[in-house]
Amino acid sequence: MRHSFVSLLSDSGVPIEDISRLVGHRNTVVTETVYRKQIRPVLMQGAEAMDGIFGS
Repeated sequence: MRHSFVSLLSDSGVPIEDISRLVGHRNTVVTETVYRKQIRPVLMQGAEAMDGIFGS
């Protein structure tokens, strides 16, 4: 849940410093290296795969 929270905020343009404070990290290093995953590319790949399977 934490990973999703950080990733969604990051993808929405919330500054990493603000996200880091929200999740209780002392600085942005842990937030950036461990928790922030870019969700949008994964969603796009899934959507494209589904389009290929079902046709768009």
